Amino acid sequence: MKGSLIVVSAPSGAGKTSLTHAAIDQLAGDGHVVSFSVSYTTRLPRAGERNGQDYHFVDDSAFLEMAEANAFLEHAQVFDRRYGTGRARTLQALDAGEDIVLDIDWQGARQVKAAYPDAVLIYVLPPSTDALRARLSSRGQDSDDVIERRMRDAVAEMSHWQEYDYVIVNDDFDVAARALVAVFRAARLRRVQAESGPVGELARSLVNPAGSA
Repeated sequence: MKGSLIVVSAPSGAGKTSLTHAAIDQLAGDGHVVSFSVSYTTRLPRAGERNGQDYHFVDDSAFLEMAEANAFLEHAQVFDRRYGTGRARTLQALDAGEDIVLDIDWQGARQVKAAYPDAVLIYVLPPSTDALRARLSSRGQDSDDVIERRMRDAVAEMSHWQEYDYVIVNDDFDVAARALVAVFRAARLRRVQAESGPVGELARSLVNPAGSA
């Protein structure tokens, strides 16, 4: 059975990464394995990040060479840094039956949908701009100027929410995580996914039993 390609987007600070990890952990407990795609980026590693596990860290020239060679399923520039999803590795994983999650912005989501129409797009919204600002400030990582820039970028980012298949508001974390789990499970039940697996075989046998015309 072919895997599902799932895009999760949100403005910075909305909590999409924590939500997605929580959903993946819950699904793993039920035997449903979902994996994060490891993106390529030109930004420097942060403390504790490991090359090949958190990101594939490359310099600008290497990234541009990959883009020129059509090696990315999607790529975009965010906050003066480049990010991209490796095409071959992602498609191989899907063909092997793995569900793959892309943690990318609306630019990448639009490219993925164009290149892979069966992709499921999910957008995570904060409950309010005040809540988003508070979350950004509570990190203690950015200056006031950077937070203001992220807030402006967040407004522009959120304007694309209607391009997505599902929208989840991260007001109550546990409720939002359950909603995300439900979407992941539903993706496995779509006809386009079922056709290539046991469910598709069953459906075809039911409507066209062996020996019938």
